Amino acid sequence: MRIEILCTGDEVLTGATVNTNFSHISQKLGDVGLEVLWGTTVGDDRETLLRAFRLASERVDAVIVNGGLGPTVDDLSQEIAAKAAGVELVFQEQWYTRMEEFFRRRSRVMPASNRKQAMLPAGAELLDNPIGTACGFALDIGKARFFFTPGVPRELHRMLEEQIIPRLLARSGKPAASLLKRFHSYGIGESRADTMLAGVEALAPAGSVKLGFRAHYPQLETKLTVRGADMEDARGKLAPVEQEVRKRLGNFVLAEDDQKLEGVVLDALAARGASLAVVETFTGGALAARIAPLPGAESVFRRGIVVRNLAQAYAAVGLSGSAPATGEVTVETAEAVAQAALRHIAATHALAVLIELDEGVDRIEFGGTLFIAIATERETVSRRARMLGGREWVRLGAVEMSLDCLRRYLQGLPVDERVDFEKV
Repeated sequence: MRIEILCTGDEVLTGATVNTNFSHISQKLGDVGLEVLWGTTVGDDRETLLRAFRLASERVDAVIVNGGLGPTVDDLSQEIAAKAAGVELVFQEQWYTRMEEFFRRRSRVMPASNRKQAMLPAGAELLDNPIGTACGFALDIGKARFFFTPGVPRELHRMLEEQIIPRLLARSGKPAASLLKRFHSYGIGESRADTMLAGVEALAPAGSVKLGFRAHYPQLETKLTVRGADMEDARGKLAPVEQEVRKRLGNFVLAEDDQKLEGVVLDALAARGASLAVVETFTGGALAARIAPLPGAESVFRRGIVVRNLAQAYAAVGLSGSAPATGEVTVETAEAVAQAALRHIAATHALAVLIELDEGVDRIEFGGTLFIAIATERETVSRRARMLGGREWVRLGAVEMSLDCLRRYLQGLPVDERVDFEKV
């Protein structure tokens, strides 16, 4: 099946709004084995939009149109869809009632302009939007089936998963059951992961499992997409490949599927009835911000201390008179801060992340040296690491490495080395 994604809106076309909806749609379709062949962005102009609809209808089998379903004058999708299909706009009483109820539940009066959102092309199939007022719909234009979606990301995501992907799979004629298995790793790039996983697809019947990667620094996502006659068939095909990927990537894997690294850390601490204190420099509190908002963090996360230098770190944990006169950060000073934080904050685990940045211009060769220490009543472990790539690159990498070191420690793995299947 040939698919096109057509995004509308002047703000998207000019770059004023970053078009994350396109990447989300394309990625989700790819995850279930549906390939996007075209991507088009069109502004809020009637003639341009009409031409884009007609061109798309000639070259693909299905088009997902994103945006233009709102109540304002520059929302044109319903109007132009009707014109392209050669039909009239028809008032949908059912959807209008839904919108009235939407506003009533929020103790608000629906503006008259929202009536426009209940005007859909004659013969259109309604696509439910349970969390917004923009009514999705599907309509044949030329030889293609068009699916119209709202621009609000959370509304789009829900409609795509529940309404559009199932319809596309049914139209594609492919096996309807699909599974996506994801492995999230840190400290390994695409090329090495590809080499480590060479040949794993052959463990499943030909073509039934597809291996893919998505790099989003500082993590790498390894994806296994499988299709089967039904879910049991799909799981059976996936099982040997999933097991081999987990074996080969080993402890590079920090989380799977919808898990996040910070969630894995929090769960491991909670399972022990443990608590955590964090001291961090340069990161701007990013470490604490990853953990503190999570459900269940209230009983685990004790305190996050954000400081600019070693002297401030020492003062914050009650070591004011002990700071080295030189202000030099070392593994020993990081360990001292972690140990003092453990006592000062009365936590069972303390994580100290002290970073010394290079002097000079913030360029790709710019970097920093990380000193990471984890303290408990029983022991203190540490790691020193060098990181290059500019201030933001160092900041993001430092947060990820620190959380991964804590994850590894909690799982009984060494924090200063890695083991992959080639060394086992």
